[in-house]
Amino acid sequence: MLAFMKDTLGVIMGGGAGTRLYPLTKLRAKPAVPLAGYYRLIDIPMSNCINSGINRIYVLTQFNSVSLHRHVVRTYRFDTFSGGWVRILAAEQTPNNESWYQGTADALRKQLFQLQVPEPRNIVILAGDHLYRMDYSLFVQFHESNQADITIAAQPVTAADAPRMGILKADSDGRITEWQEKPSAEELPNLASGDGEKPYLASMGIYVFAANSLVETLREGSGSDFGTDIIPAAIRKGLRVYAYPFKGYWGDIGTMRSFYEANLALVEPNPPFDFFSPEWPIYTRARYLSGSRVLDSSIRGVVLAPGCRIDNATVADSIVGLRSIVSPGALLRKVIMMGADYYETIAQIEENRRLGLPDMGVGEGSVIENAILDKNVRIGRGVVIRGHRDSEDLETENYVIKDGLVIVPKSVVIPDGTVI
Repeated sequence: MLAFMKDTLGVIMGGGAGTRLYPLTKLRAKPAVPLAGYYRLIDIPMSNCINSGINRIYVLTQFNSVSLHRHVVRTYRFDTFSGGWVRILAAEQTPNNESWYQGTADALRKQLFQLQVPEPRNIVILAGDHLYRMDYSLFVQFHESNQADITIAAQPVTAADAPRMGILKADSDGRITEWQEKPSAEELPNLASGDGEKPYLASMGIYVFAANSLVETLREGSGSDFGTDIIPAAIRKGLRVYAYPFKGYWGDIGTMRSFYEANLALVEPNPPFDFFSPEWPIYTRARYLSGSRVLDSSIRGVVLAPGCRIDNATVADSIVGLRSIVSPGALLRKVIMMGADYYETIAQIEENRRLGLPDMGVGEGSVIENAILDKNVRIGRGVVIRGHRDSEDLETENYVIKDGLVIVPKSVVIPDGTVI
């Protein structure tokens, strides 16, 4: 491990309301949303930190944070002799400030004292809703070699993607000379950094700050957001702000459609992001589940998590999460099934019969296509759920249609014979 990484602090932003991933964020913070049937979104930056040699990590939380707290506390524990720790900094009201976090920069400003306690040399600031592998030690090394105040990880993007991102322009040494947050189509031509299909450099929302520069910038500035306020002000002030070119896969999975497509891409023969990496594992909480049991079923292009039971069913191009139960005659195609938090006991199943409730999982003969089934859902017998790209957005008591997908929220019951 590079020596300066011992003095590097990781800070993971726990996210706001996560409205673009609603209803998956109805009962949980965005970084706690399940990913790939087995993980949660926050496992990505946490694992990148650990694999990069960052073992002092703060997680800033505010919205629907109980499940995120529970996952972090159960999963990430460093031994006594490593000097490492993970600490949660929840939004709090104090005698000096009664407001909650108003944005990324505001969250860090309100936690400045805690950020300075470990006496870091550099602070790596990370989002909790991206899918990628990055060696942060190379990122910090680039930052150090340029004696930068701020370094921003950047990737080339198309003209279609640029208006929803922070676009930067850098000189031949990589120093950023211009920055525009979510530029309009008219502003784009002046921000091009190259030619070809992806001529624009977009911020990935991943930063390295020299600790003293972060403290000074936050104390002097009043803005609440890095992209809108802090970074442009730092460039105008003449701080050394650099772009770190990242060439690997990076997926911003903050919208329902991008989340869905990033998950289903994992079932491809050569997925753009592969969880099978012995050199750079993605960590999560150990559940101590048995292997999945599949009986007389057709399974094609599926990521199948532990603890599932699939009986005489057809599953194709789908993610099947922990403890999922798929009953005889069911068909799942292009579905993200997040599974369940627990197995039902015999007594609970008997109570289901008495109450006329379906058991947890997908019932007999049901057909599910182009949909997301959140945890602990109960899909009755003979249910038909089909999402269509041209469907209008809609929210009902039992399901949401968004970006052409049908999403069944956590713990919802879909009665026998329902057609959506």
